[in-house]
This record gives sequence, structure tokens and C-alpha cells, in this order.
Amino acid sequence: MRRQGYIAFIVGLCLTAALCLFVLGEQQRQRRDVFRRDADKITHATEVRLRTYFDMLLALRAMYAHDDHIDRAEFHRFVAALDLARRYPGFQAIQFVRAVPAPQLAAYTEAVRRDTSLAPQGYPQFRIHPAALRETHYVIEYTEPLAGNENAFGLDLAALPPHLQALELGRDDGAIVATERITLVQDASGEPGFVARAPIYRNGAPLATPAQRRAALVGFVAIVFKVNTLMREVIEPGLLNDLYVRIHDTGYLKDGASQPPGPDNLLFDSGGRIGAARLPVLPGLAASTSLVVGERRWLLRVDGHAGARYSGVAAPVLLAAAAGLIISALVAALLTAKQGLERSLAELARQKDNADAAHADLSAALASLQLAQANLITSEKMASLGALVAGVAHELNTPIGNSLLTATALGDRVAEFERQLGGEGGVKRSALVAHLADAGKACTIIAAQLARAADLITSFKQVAVDQSSGQRRRFLLEEVVRDVLATFAVQLRHAACTVEVEVEAGLELLSYPGSVGQVLSNLLNNALLHGVDGGGGTVTISARRQGPHEAVLRFADNGKGMSERTLRQVFDPFFTTRLGQGGSGLGMHIVYNIVTSVLHGRIDVQSAPGQGTCVTITLPLEAPVWEPAA
Repeated sequence: MRRQGYIAFIVGLCLTAALCLFVLGEQQRQRRDVFRRDADKITHATEVRLRTYFDMLLALRAMYAHDDHIDRAEFHRFVAALDLARRYPGFQAIQFVRAVPAPQLAAYTEAVRRDTSLAPQGYPQFRIHPAALRETHYVIEYTEPLAGNENAFGLDLAALPPHLQALELGRDDGAIVATERITLVQDASGEPGFVARAPIYRNGAPLATPAQRRAALVGFVAIVFKVNTLMREVIEPGLLNDLYVRIHDTGYLKDGASQPPGPDNLLFDSGGRIGAARLPVLPGLAASTSLVVGERRWLLRVDGHAGARYSGVAAPVLLAAAAGLIISALVAALLTAKQGLERSLAELARQKDNADAAHADLSAALASLQLAQANLITSEKMASLGALVAGVAHELNTPIGNSLLTATALGDRVAEFERQLGGEGGVKRSALVAHLADAGKACTIIAAQLARAADLITSFKQVAVDQSSGQRRRFLLEEVVRDVLATFAVQLRHAACTVEVEVEAGLELLSYPGSVGQVLSNLLNNALLHGVDGGGGTVTISARRQGPHEAVLRFADNGKGMSERTLRQVFDPFFTTRLGQGGSGLGMHIVYNIVTSVLHGRIDVQSAPGQGTCVTITLPLEAPVWEPAA
């Protein structure tokens, strides 16, 4: 009996050890899953932020594609309108680099010194530095903001080999090209940085070959980064307490991008300088990803280290060990007893069967949980899609409903007119005139509502400004405002919302009245849906001249207002605070694109929680002819 007790005790210890190993393995698997999600989040956030900045570069290049003679004041206004410093912080400066042939260098220097488009006194201290003899000089001419970046003003990049290599590659390829790791001249800290630039070519010049692109080069638009500043905006601060992030630049793709990671090409290290004291990296918590950034390959490596997020909890393992040890000791004690031996063996067998059944139940529960997780993800995707479709339907419901209501009313009027026509007394001239007036008004309303529905369908289909721009003609702004308010009479009445119109009499624009009407319609929809939200309120629409060439249109409500985060993302496509509740997230995105592209104006939104919202739109009195993209 004693021998059987020892054997049972040893077997119990083995089973306890196996259970502890299983629990420990499950903890490690969960830890690896959490780490993998964190690493993917960092990689995705880095890619999205860089793609956003590069899209801004392409927007700057598009401005030059419209006019390759952009002066300093126009460049300043365009960059200020992008509002990148508030919406997407993390960069050092936005620049324009001018390509200057050597024979024109003296004349170019004097022209910059006399440039008073932004500073009334000009720039009498402007000089090109460092001095170098080259056929072509690449001079930083515009820098936004100039404060803090004064050392870069007038810098000749042709004298700096890392910059020159990137400039020549971008010039010949026509693509956005980033530099290798550099130290910025305006940064005294010596932190790693890099610059991404897109070439600007002379309008109308042939660009099929590298030689043609060299001949047509005007300069470059650029975004300057300090990598530490950039990554502090990208990575959630809480994650850096539990993992290390390193980024190495392995070189240009055309050269193979095969430089091994080392101190010379280290762009970012969240753990501080090389050789500094570090927490031990946990085994199995390492991930590497390659990112293509401006024709260069970055190697992003994430390592998890000891800390609260990835350290295993010892309590379950200790509990399993203690329970196993106690059970093993009890089984051994039972086996060593003379009495109840068969009963103890039977009980042990039963416990084993229960353990097997419990294991089977746990396996089935795990499978069910995984299936439920997959179904939940699918349901969330379908719910998002359904919400977007509901938003589209809501946007179209008003014009189509108004058209149906007007058409039904017109049918009733026609039937009444037919009854009068068939009567003994005939039709009076006043009845005929009234019927024709009602019919004309109904046709006008139906045509206007169906045209608005067509504009909305085109807007949702394109999600951009390539919708039909309508006809460019002269019109009174007050008439367009009144027409739009007439189509919203029912919605405004149901929402108990009053509208005050203060438009300067005789304010005439040569522009696109259909686009102006669409902007006002979207703003009214937003005010009713998000601002006053059915609780009554006041909307004020005012307009006046501003100088000889512009008009200012202000749309204000005294509703709930917006938080700082909502205000920062108000123009982003598909962003809405009421997804699935009547908002599609496209209204303000369409407004922004129509104002800036079709109407060639500017838009600004000011709001605070509980203080309402004010949208200020500055429009030219004579809008240039808009040609939609093919």
C-alpha cells in the first residue's frame, strides 16, 4: 500500500507540473497575441501618418500644376489652409526649393531680397549658403513656418551630398523621394531627421524622359521631419512603457536597400541611445516590418520587454501547483490507508473522467468563443456598411419626398381643374391663371428637388469634387439662399428652427449657383442633424463683400457645438458622430471639396461645446472656370 501511495504522489506531481506548463503556455500565447496586435498597430499608424503627409505633398504639387509661379504669400496661405500643425502635428517645416541655374544666381538673390509679398520690408539679409560652384543650385526659398527654421532659409542643398542625391533621383523619376538619415540645420539637438520632396515641373513641358524632366524642373515641395517628434505623435505613449521601437533606413530601393542596421542608419530608438541600460527583451516578442518611404526602405522593429503589459501573472500557476500538490498528497494518503482502497481508486477514476469531460467542455467552449468572435467581427462590418447605406438613403429622402409631395399636389390641382372645365359654368380666367401659376411653381419645385437629388447621388458616388459643377453664370447670392431655404421649409418647421438671413443687397457673383446651393444644403442638413438636433434653435446666414474681389458667407447656428477632436476631423470623409443615426460622414467633406476646388474659395469652421458652430466661407466674386478631372 505504501508503494502505491508513493507512485500516486509522483504521478500527481507529474500531472501538476503538466498543468502548470499548460497554464504557463496559455499565458505566453496570450502575451504573444497582445504583442502582435500592438506591433501591427504601431506599423499601421506609422504608414497612415506618412501617407497623410505625402498626400499633402501631392496637394502642394497639384497647386503648382495649376500655376508654376506661386509667390510666397500664396504658398503661405495654402499651407495655412491645410492646418497641418493642428490636425496632423509631427513635422518640422513645409518648404519650397527653387532650382536656380548658376548664371541666374545673383539676380535670383536680389529678387528674393526685394520680395515684399509677405513681409513689407522684404528679406535684405537673405543669402545663399554654403557657397558652392555648381551648374544648378537648389535653394530653400519658402519655409513654413519661418520661425524656428531661419537657418534653412537660403540653404543651397546642392552643396550637401545626401540632399543632392535625393533631389536628383526625384528630379529624374518624378516621384516623392526621401533623404537618408540627416541632421537638420535648424535643429541644434542633433536628433535624426529626414526630408521628403516632390518635384515641380514647368506647366505644359514634355515629361516623358528623364532628360525632359530635367529641362522642365522648377523646384521641389518638401516636408521636413525630426523622426523623434514624428514618432511621438504616432505611437501611443502607454505602449512605450512595455516595448522598444527601432527604425533603421536600409537605403534606396534602386540600390537594393540592403544596408545592415547599425548606428549610422538608426532613425528612431524609443529606448534611448545605443548602449543605454535596457530592460530584458522577452523571448518570442519581436516583430520586424519593412516600410517603403519615399523610394527608401525602412526596417521597423518592435521588441517587447519585461513590464506590466507582457509579464505573466504568477497567481494561476501557483494556484495550480498548490492544488495539484494538495490533491497528490491526499491521493497518496488515501492509497496508503488499508481501509477504503477500492473506493479511493474508484474515486480517482471518476475524477479522471470528470477532468477529461471538463477538458472536452473547455475545448468546445473555446471553439464556440472563436466562432462567436468571427461572427461579431462580420456583424460589425455589416453594421458599418448598413449605417453608411442608411446615411445615403437619408440624404436622398428629402428631395425625392418633396418631389413626390409636389407632384401629388399638382395632380390634385389638375383633377380639380378638369372638374371645373367640365362644369356648366366653364373656367374663369382667374382660375386658369391661378392653375397655370400653381403648375409652373410645382414644376419648378420638382425640377429643383430632382436636380438636388441628382447632385447628392453624384456626390455620394464620387466622394470628391468631380461631380457635375453645373453652369457658371451671374446670379444674386440672396436669391440662391432664398431658393435653398424654400426647399427646407418643411424640415425647418418640424425642427422648430428659425432662419435669419442677412445678405447684402445686390451682392452678385459670377460663379456656380448649383454648387453654392449644394454647400448651403449640406450645412443646413448638418445644423438640423448635429447642431439644433430637433430641439429648436436659430440659424443665421449672412453675406457681404470683402474687398474688391471677394465675398464672405457666414453660416452660424446656436446649437450644441463640437468638441476639439470633432472639429479637427470635421472635413474627413466618412467621419460622423451620428453614424447609423442619420449621418453618413460625407456632408462636410463634400462642402470642403466644392468650396476649395469648384468655387476656388476658402472655408473655416469655429466651434466649441455648447457655443454653436460658425462656418466662414470666402468666395471670389468671379470664380475661375472649373474643369472636372477626367
